[in-house]
Amino acid sequence: MKGWIAATAMVLTFAVGASAQNAQIDSEKEIERYRAMINDPMANPGYLAVDRGEQLWSLARGTKNVSLETCDLGEGPGKLEGAYAKLPRYFADSDRVMDLEQRLLWCMDKVQGLDTKDVVARRFGAPGRESDMEGLVAFIANKSNGMKYEPQLSHPKEKEMLAAGEALFVRRAGQLDFSCSTCHAVPGARIRLQGLPDFSKPTKDARETMGSWPTYRVSQSQTRTMQHRLWDCYRQMRHPVPEYASDGITALSVYMAKMAEGGEINVPSIKR
Repeated sequence: MKGWIAATAMVLTFAVGASAQNAQIDSEKEIERYRAMINDPMANPGYLAVDRGEQLWSLARGTKNVSLETCDLGEGPGKLEGAYAKLPRYFADSDRVMDLEQRLLWCMDKVQGLDTKDVVARRFGAPGRESDMEGLVAFIANKSNGMKYEPQLSHPKEKEMLAAGEALFVRRAGQLDFSCSTCHAVPGARIRLQGLPDFSKPTKDARETMGSWPTYRVSQSQTRTMQHRLWDCYRQMRHPVPEYASDGITALSVYMAKMAEGGEINVPSIKR
């Protein structure tokens, strides 16, 4: 009798396990089908942010009453094609490694003479509040569509940022004693129905993830940048939220870009 019960329990365990695995596969297929349905440029609200960013790029502002069209994002003043694919990178004029949002704030200050206090206050969009930065990032990143991520690591300060980013990736802290690697260093990890990309080494997931930001978040009705994604990750880990456009976030972005090297950029994407 005991043997029959044990055998039955084993069969049920395998059946439940197989059922759960099939349910996970079915869920993944449905999620991919949903993404394919909504990932149409003609129906992607993220392109409204691209259009808004294009207007902001050419808008004269600040005490110098000039546009951002002479801002150098690494490829030369005003050159946008391929610039996003090589960011973050070292800039000699500021003697710093900057991501796109840091560089745009620098150009607003130095090129336009613009007080960026309001821009920073509206760094993340919300209902009834548009974000200049999210629009500009969507516009500029879109100019690198079809290109591959090319992390710039030849300058000593770029190498320092990569090392700092890797250290931040594994550093545990906060109320939950979490790090980025808690969720993003385990192949096949999930949270609810959401797959968690592995950034512990160069992976297909890392390439596809980095290549799809900025994105339009359907659940938030907003276009979001990687700055927002990382800010929200720290918030959910119960860490002190990072300062906007901080060197720490840039360092982490350098590390993630390295893990995503060669990934194709296709933005703005659209996500749940």
